[in-house]
Amino acid sequence: MSTRRTLKVLIKLLPSILALRKDRRTWVKQEGKDIDTERYRKNARKVLNTFITLGPVYIKLGQWLSSRADILPQPYLEELSKLQDEVPAAPFEQIKPIIENDLGPINEKFDEIDPNPISGASLGQVYRGSISGQQIVVKVKRPGIEKVVAEDLEVLKKILPLALRFVDPNLRYSAKAMLSQFIETIHEEMDYTIESSNLKKIKHDLEKNNKVVIPSVYDDYSSKNVLTMEYLPGIKITNIEALNEKGIDRRQLVIDVHKVFFTMLLRHSLFHADPHPGNISVTDDGRLILYDYGMVGRLDHETRLRLIRLYLALVEKDPPRTVNAMSDLGMLTPDFNRSVIEKGIELTVQAMHGKKPDEMEVQSLMELANKTMSKFPFVLPKNLALYMRMASIIEGIYKQHKVDFKFVKVLREILEEESLIKDAYIQELKYSFQRFAKSIDATISIAPELKKLIDDSRSIQLLNAKPKSNILLSGSILSAAIFVGSAVLYSSNEAIGITGIIGSLIIMGIFTIFSRR
Repeated sequence: MSTRRTLKVLIKLLPSILALRKDRRTWVKQEGKDIDTERYRKNARKVLNTFITLGPVYIKLGQWLSSRADILPQPYLEELSKLQDEVPAAPFEQIKPIIENDLGPINEKFDEIDPNPISGASLGQVYRGSISGQQIVVKVKRPGIEKVVAEDLEVLKKILPLALRFVDPNLRYSAKAMLSQFIETIHEEMDYTIESSNLKKIKHDLEKNNKVVIPSVYDDYSSKNVLTMEYLPGIKITNIEALNEKGIDRRQLVIDVHKVFFTMLLRHSLFHADPHPGNISVTDDGRLILYDYGMVGRLDHETRLRLIRLYLALVEKDPPRTVNAMSDLGMLTPDFNRSVIEKGIELTVQAMHGKKPDEMEVQSLMELANKTMSKFPFVLPKNLALYMRMASIIEGIYKQHKVDFKFVKVLREILEEESLIKDAYIQELKYSFQRFAKSIDATISIAPELKKLIDDSRSIQLLNAKPKSNILLSGSILSAAIFVGSAVLYSSNEAIGITGIIGSLIIMGIFTIFSRR
């Protein structure tokens, strides 16, 4: 079965693989300029339709790839981001045994469950019901989905790494990392106890936010295969006509969406990574309702600050700092050439045609990342990929509303409220001083004669011979080490480099004065 399925998938994907190889090469060579955008979009739509015909795992793969700026050209990302996880539902006769095996007889546990699903997705489907008069929704895993997923993941392990390396040898690192991240994510999504835990954590984190409503979980009616939650109906976030009828301020709504999701990202350790329109509704009084907590990202405080450092470095057009942040985020391959990547980033930033970086929207920042990352063998960490997915989907919502809104302005407000810009700059200084210290250590390490001079100086001092000369000699060695280290650091941080050079001269002057006393 596996061999037959592998051949079927390969035959289906082959035309798209060949098209992507050609499109990516042209995209990289021309840096995304003067390309036939419509042809790219047409090829991307073929990929999207192929994924839909291949089934649940490939629908999820398409969603995952929609954030991979290191793999796909920008038009592909934009088309794949439209991929909705909507699959015809399995009959309730196949669903009922799953519920009863985990929870017991339906007629004893529930008042009722409507056998007609309100939504069907690739991994599960959702039904309305009631418990003790309370309206609920029951999310149930698709029958036999574990077997389907296991078989198709084995197929992907054979095909995907080779296919991406064929598309571009630079993707050899991205392919391996992306596949392992995807497998981890899809297994998490199939365990509803994990989704329940995610929901509760985010609900706790946002409990003081009066702009958002999150359903409660019925633990006694939930399991690994069944998740029972409070029923919270609302208006779909992209149903502009219905929102207008309710008199809801759509500009404020767009601001609230960004603030809620970026506050999760920048204040808390867990963020919702799948905010497509089907997962966000609006109450009659304008509050947001969030659904589906299967796909989440996690950022610790250190990673968060590194991400902000990357953003600030791009906004301030500083290639050396950009590379520093990318390196700290684990985005660069072990054999990366720093000077080549810095030059590539510099050329990409210059190509923004005078557009002010602090006025750029998410799509522009994504395009900047896409054009930079497509040139080199980058590795995009899982949670950074999820962040990019979340940010790009939210901008898609904003574009549908067509209201006056500046993403960067709202982002800056959140960063300032959380004091994260100051913390990011402090971390940047710490990083620079660490490099500075390493530069001094390296200078001494590669200059054995300096070590010998220091050892000789210490021996002479122990014999109390020529103390004034020793003071001057020690000062000269220390000053020289700091000067050379600062010169090395100057290429990546001009301000710290200059400070170090000036400091070395001051140290030399101080030691000279003491040697004359």
